[in-house]
Amino acid sequence: MTDYNKILERAGLRPTDAREAVLETLYRIGRPASHGEVAEALRGELDRVTIYRNLYLLEEAGLAHKVQGVDGKWRFCAHDPDVVGCPGDHSHFLCLSCGKMICLLGQALPHVDVPDGVKVQGKQLVVYGLCPECSRDRQK
Repeated sequence: MTDYNKILERAGLRPTDAREAVLETLYRIGRPASHGEVAEALRGELDRVTIYRNLYLLEEAGLAHKVQGVDGKWRFCAHDPDVVGCPGDHSHFLCLSCGKMICLLGQALPHVDVPDGVKVQGKQLVVYGLCPECSRDRQK
C-alpha cells in the first residue's frame, strides 16, 4: 500500500487530507487526467478550486506533470520515480473523440536541438487519433 503522506513529505510538502486525496486519485486513475476527471473521481470530496490548487502544487513539487493535448485541455499525471506513475519525459496518446489520454511509456521523445542558453523546462509529444473503444464505436 502506498503511503501518500510520505511521498508528500519527501517532496517537501506538508501532508494534508486534500493533497493526499488528489495525489492518490492521480495514481488511481493511472493516466493523465483533466481537472474534471479528477473532480469526478473524488465524487465531491473536494471543491474544484482546492483540486486546481493542489494539482498545480503537486506539479511544482515534482509529484505530477501536466501535458496539454491538441484539444487545449491540460491533464495531470502522477510522477514519482520511486512509485508506479509516469516516469520522466515520454509521449502521450490523446483520443480526439472521448478525450482520454494515455501514457506511451518506454517510448523516448525525439531529440531536439535548442539554441545555446535555452533552459528546457519540459518536453511533450502528443500523438492523437481514436482510441480502440472509439474506433470500434465508429465502425458500428
